[in-house]
Amino acid sequence: MGEVSVRKNEREGRYEAYVGADLAGYSEYEVGGGYVTFPHTVTEPEHGGKGVASEVARHSLEDVRSQGLKVRPICSFYVDYLRRHPEYQDLL
Repeated sequence: MGEVSVRKNEREGRYEAYVGADLAGYSEYEVGGGYVTFPHTVTEPEHGGKGVASEVARHSLEDVRSQGLKVRPICSFYVDYLRRHPEYQDLL
């Protein structure tokens, strides 16, 4: 797998991961009330198991932190990611 780059797509309301020019996965988000809610994360099947979703989560959580907002993780991937990464507990 090539390098994963993550971009925020405000128009679509999601953080998108690309491997080269290919959309490898994304996390949908909604902003409101001082929170960023993550309801759903998708990894394209051909990129599964390669850390794509983890890169999206890391990038999106760092972005949330930089905005001074908190996180409302609804997506099961984010719930698990936050359990495994205590450095993001301040965002809950």
